[in-house]
Amino acid sequence: MRHLLLILFVFMSLCTMAQEEAVVPSPQVVELTDSLVDDTVSVSMEQVDKVVQKVKKERRDWSTWRPDPKRAMWLAIMLPGAGQIYNRKYWKLPIVYGGFLGCIYAMRWNNQMYLDYSQAYLDISDNDPKTASYEQFLHLGQSINSTNTERYKQIFKSRKDKYRRWRDLSFIAMMAVYALSIVDAYVDASLSQFDISDDLSLRLAPTVINGNTKIESGQNNHAIGMHAALTF
Repeated sequence: MRHLLLILFVFMSLCTMAQEEAVVPSPQVVELTDSLVDDTVSVSMEQVDKVVQKVKKERRDWSTWRPDPKRAMWLAIMLPGAGQIYNRKYWKLPIVYGGFLGCIYAMRWNNQMYLDYSQAYLDISDNDPKTASYEQFLHLGQSINSTNTERYKQIFKSRKDKYRRWRDLSFIAMMAVYALSIVDAYVDASLSQFDISDDLSLRLAPTVINGNTKIESGQNNHAIGMHAALTF
């Protein structure tokens, strides 16, 4: 019994020592763990620095950037004003969109007037007293009777045709604004690629001009002139 208790005590002591060794790491393990953490942090910082440097390199230098004319043209075709935004000419956007809005307003207003006068012309032509939409166009105190019916028919017909023509012209004007926005985007992008130098000079120098005709002595006909050279 005494030997059994001694063996049990030794076994419990060994278990306690094993648990303490598992919980408390050795100094070598602690140093190795700290070095791994430091290496990981340093590697992460190096990766962050590389990403930052890459972003700085890829950042576009707007002072030397030149737009692509074809890209500007296709952007303007797909969305009016997108070509001007691509060319960084933002001040042109109010002109483009103002032209579109003005043409759309004119087209809608003229179309509404055309519909109103068309209905008035139909009502005055059918001789039905129940259909009298034309009365809204009459001045105060005026009325339509058998003596002036033909005159008002001509008035309503001419105004109907006039507002229809103006509606069509408004649509054509809107298409013209759309086409001009495309041309402006393409030409603006093309002109940005020209190297405009400050060295603009004109140099004049005397020169000898060779003629094609021959004189009686058999020699070529020469003349003295001025040579102009334009540098830009």
